[in-house]
Amino acid sequence: MSVSVDGFIADREGAFGWSVPGEEQFAFHIVQTRELGSFLCGRRLYETMLVWETDLSPRDNEAEAEFADAWCAIPKVVFSRTLDSVQGNARLAKASLAEEAADALHATDKDVGIGGAGLAAAAIELGLVDELRMFRNPHIVGGGTPFLPPVTEDVPLDLIETTTFGSRVIYERYRRVRADSG
Repeated sequence: MSVSVDGFIADREGAFGWSVPGEEQFAFHIVQTRELGSFLCGRRLYETMLVWETDLSPRDNEAEAEFADAWCAIPKVVFSRTLDSVQGNARLAKASLAEEAADALHATDKDVGIGGAGLAAAAIELGLVDELRMFRNPHIVGGGTPFLPPVTEDVPLDLIETTTFGSRVIYERYRRVRADSG
């Protein structure tokens, strides 16, 4: 997810135009997307990303076509209380987040992504998230949709990777430190 310096994925009006990736970062997204074996997403993120599966216009250049192909190849599970059906390589969740996450992990030897602020927050609260990956944008929005939920206990993390793009966006990858891992 893209995040502002002050920790928001969308501003007070729900806008996130300040986080549109440049060419270099978009190429990085393509590589990351190809590494996913499944993706669990909330309704709003699903609807935002649906254009990559249903509209040919985002395939105007080679990079966009590569991303669309990679995104379309990933099986997606959509969590929604309002949708009756989904399109593309997606299905509506039939079980709890924990059960769907376990099923997704058992179905692939690749990473499983979780996106959408509410869904990711629930996954963090349930202890289902092993890594956090963020693109920190040099922008302060002063409020909006937070990247991380409030937590009731500390969540220790190890910084395992960083990349700074020419746009000055910083990719940060953290691994959750589990009590039983050391």
